[in-house]
Amino acid sequence: MALLRQEVDPGEVGLDGKALDRLDQHFAHHVDEGRLPGYLVAVSRGGRVAHLTAHGHRDIAAGLPVEPDTLWRIYSMTKPVTAVAALILVEEGRMSLDDPVDRYLPAFAEPRVYVSGSGADTVTRPAEGPIRVRHLMTHTSGLTFAFYHTHPVDALYREAGLESSVVPGTTLAQTTDVYARLPLQFEPGTQWNYSVASNVLGRVIEVVSGQPLDTFFAERVFGPLGMTDAGFHVTDEQAGRLSELYGDADGGGIEPIPGLPLRGRPRFLSGSGGMVASAHDVHRFMELLRRRGELDGTRLLAPETVDLMTSNHLPGGADLRAFGSRPAHDERGNDGVGFGLSLSVVIDPARTQAPSGMGTYGWSGVATTTFWVDPSRDLTVQFMTQVRPRSSHTIFPDLKRLVHEAVAA
Repeated sequence: MALLRQEVDPGEVGLDGKALDRLDQHFAHHVDEGRLPGYLVAVSRGGRVAHLTAHGHRDIAAGLPVEPDTLWRIYSMTKPVTAVAALILVEEGRMSLDDPVDRYLPAFAEPRVYVSGSGADTVTRPAEGPIRVRHLMTHTSGLTFAFYHTHPVDALYREAGLESSVVPGTTLAQTTDVYARLPLQFEPGTQWNYSVASNVLGRVIEVVSGQPLDTFFAERVFGPLGMTDAGFHVTDEQAGRLSELYGDADGGGIEPIPGLPLRGRPRFLSGSGGMVASAHDVHRFMELLRRRGELDGTRLLAPETVDLMTSNHLPGGADLRAFGSRPAHDERGNDGVGFGLSLSVVIDPARTQAPSGMGTYGWSGVATTTFWVDPSRDLTVQFMTQVRPRSSHTIFPDLKRLVHEAVAA
């Protein structure tokens, strides 16, 4: 276990300590009002942690506090890790971003695209081209999620038992075969739709590397980066540090809900959302990206590869709202934000929902965890809690605004 610690006074790196106090007070108020169980926030500049606060509880009923070594289900923050793992294989020449996915997963040969109808009356046509590895990494593959309820293909996912993106009791290989049998929402490369694509990418990594996903991550990403608590399950020694997961209660406030169980190696290794990690682990991963592929003398990726990962890949400089499949992505938070290889990328700060530097990149998880790297201000930020809200909230925009106010120089 390694512990994240504050390394420098905020003022020494151009941050306003009083503004950071206001940030803490804001989120402490959420805890006091029962909207969050507890949280951890860390703000770093130039790679040095200048602000670290752990407040509230990781387990309310047991009275256990949030501490710097608390473990968190990071859900979709797994996706950028999966992308880094895939890019390691790309750099080694073992696969290419332009490879058709069916080269590695034959079930994806001859994909079909939705035309009309629903259920048994669904009409499809052959896709004009294959799903490529880059389509998986940019979420432009035509795959979807069952929970959207905005398109007939979403309903087909539910009928196939994919309400939670996984057919219960199956492996990654088995579930990706189910994805392959379902029609695509659109021609690959023509729209953006956040989807199960990172699970398919995880399976591609397994086939190309010849290793289970958790083994490849441990040997090629977690070990080299010193991400000592990161993984797809917790050990008996780690279990007491794992935060409880909460959701919105019917009468207001929050209540415990089931989350990734994480006790024992899971049958399904999700490249989309299966990871658990500590704040130290997330800091190490952010540092790899901020330092363009190298950390403490260990180079995982070339600088140019990280630049590629953190650049907008949507055609014509489009943002997520313009290029997103509607109505699922027609929302204010997608203005001015493009998409790289499994990361959001700010392309027009003037249009973003909350203050952001040009080129800021990062991603979030469904349990209200988030991280971002702002290259223009040499700033990295993470926020960790464990609440799956039923509807949208202002926590992330508030966090970005409050951090922005703290940047004094």
